[in-house]
Amino acid sequence: MLIGGEWVAALDGEWSEVVSPGRRDVVLGRVPVGHANDADRAVTAARKALPAWRALHFKDRQKALLKAADALEARAEELALLTAADTGNALRTQARPESQTLVNLFRYFGGVAGEFKGTVLPAGDDQLQYTRREPLGVVAGILPWNSPLMIAGMKTPASLAAGNTLVLKTAQEAPLTILKMAEIVSEFLPAGVLNVVTGRGSDIGEALLVHPGVDKVSFTGSTEIGMHVGQIAGKRLAHQSLELGGKSPNIVFPSAASAEQLDTTAAGVLTAMRFTRQGQSCTAGSRLFVHADVYDTFLDALVGKVKQLKVGDPLDEASDMGSIISQKQYDSVRGYIEDGKSQPGISVALDGSEFVAEGLNGFYQGPTILAGVENSWRIAQEEIFGPVLVAIPWRDRDDVIRMANDSHYGLGGYIWSQDLTEALDTAHRVESGWIQVNQGGGQVIGQSYGGYKLSGIGREFSLEGALESFTQIKQINVKLGVPTPGPVVAPPVTGGQP
Repeated sequence: MLIGGEWVAALDGEWSEVVSPGRRDVVLGRVPVGHANDADRAVTAARKALPAWRALHFKDRQKALLKAADALEARAEELALLTAADTGNALRTQARPESQTLVNLFRYFGGVAGEFKGTVLPAGDDQLQYTRREPLGVVAGILPWNSPLMIAGMKTPASLAAGNTLVLKTAQEAPLTILKMAEIVSEFLPAGVLNVVTGRGSDIGEALLVHPGVDKVSFTGSTEIGMHVGQIAGKRLAHQSLELGGKSPNIVFPSAASAEQLDTTAAGVLTAMRFTRQGQSCTAGSRLFVHADVYDTFLDALVGKVKQLKVGDPLDEASDMGSIISQKQYDSVRGYIEDGKSQPGISVALDGSEFVAEGLNGFYQGPTILAGVENSWRIAQEEIFGPVLVAIPWRDRDDVIRMANDSHYGLGGYIWSQDLTEALDTAHRVESGWIQVNQGGGQVIGQSYGGYKLSGIGREFSLEGALESFTQIKQINVKLGVPTPGPVVAPPVTGGQP
């Protein structure tokens, strides 16, 4: 673990092996199993480094982050290869883009470091009234296993640019990429500004939540765990942001399934579903609502597209999809699939078991599409976090918007239409924090990202989100002395008639 600028073992000497989910016979390494006493020394190191780091001129923090971005870019392929091995995400389709996103986030937040500033209110000549944007203090960033580098990129440079110090807690299932990132970045940071701890969430993660030296908890993960995080951190009124689960709607209108648009829309829905990340994404558009007039035609086109995906070893350049992260998650996904197949009237449009080739020694599940689903069913309401798409027909726009909003979640949404009025009206009425129209790509740096309802609290990925998440406002009012006006003196006469 990285604590106070030093690489250290856990105080009690416990270690755990990290096994590749795509190659279960490969032990990638071992990491310390940290406990509450390790959390305490990491927070202590972060608090010790805080005064000097927050007192720096912004340009010095900016230089550090931009140097870190250059170093991360120089080792982007190394990070991508480790990501593929550590998480099971396919190298070509996921791991390389993720390592580049990390670089871009460091460069973006380094570039806007001077924008963490306050305002001056024009309050008259006898008043100076201004605000300061001040760092919150020590931030605990708790990371998930599905896209650890990207999520670390949301939290790390943003919090550091604002003048905070940081303790990152890695996911137990995928810790190695974060440790490698810290190894690269720490060269440019004073000791204690960035700390990384490993171990179980129920132990060292919990210790960070209750630690009085942690001023802010920034968590990304499931809604179930996020609610616990919010409850525990909230007991001591710690600042918090929670980026949680989703069950995002994909809404296809007839105009998006015309002969001219069919292929493009099918490809977009495939991307929005995050099949190439094994569906292990909170933004996955996993509820597909297709207008009844084009339902069969569109499903046929989509199935044809998805069938072209290759499920295989994450480190194989030919693989479009890699492996599920763990046995526990694999069993959960399989349970949802079997539950869906058992429902009356269900149709298996695409069976994911057909994709998994013999000889793969990992947690592999191919893309699965279940048709004829009711929006009230468990597979349509709960976040599966696997490559399972459910298809639901609709006819009335008000009805599909009602179904889209009939969810505890409100993270993302995807709308496919060539009619601008119906597309924007639908976008405005769907209760989600992030909507895309006629595209299914990922988050865009510089745009605020976060959810409604049980999908979370707070925003990330942008300057506005960082200001909200990693600073607090101090208002300062100063009474100024105003000089007393002197007597009015007439100008001298220089000639001419008075």
